[in-house]
Amino acid sequence: MKSKNGWVLLIMLLSGIVLGGFIGMLTANISALHWLSYGQNFGLESPVVLDLGLLVLTFGLTIHISIASIIGVVLAIIIYRIM
Repeated sequence: MKSKNGWVLLIMLLSGIVLGGFIGMLTANISALHWLSYGQNFGLESPVVLDLGLLVLTFGLTIHISIASIIGVVLAIIIYRIM
């Protein structure tokens, strides 16, 4: 049995998320497919700023999970298992 690389799985999952999000954005204005863009945002509303005088660090993270990105992740996992 061939061992599978974890990095390949990570790249495929990220690709599934990005492509699913892109498809969700494209279908947002199509009446029959607008359900693919339905989702939820998680994260910080405004970034957190840490001012150290000499160095200013800004932290922020927002994640948008949509139906299309979930479908993209599921397809990426199925493709990874088939490989």
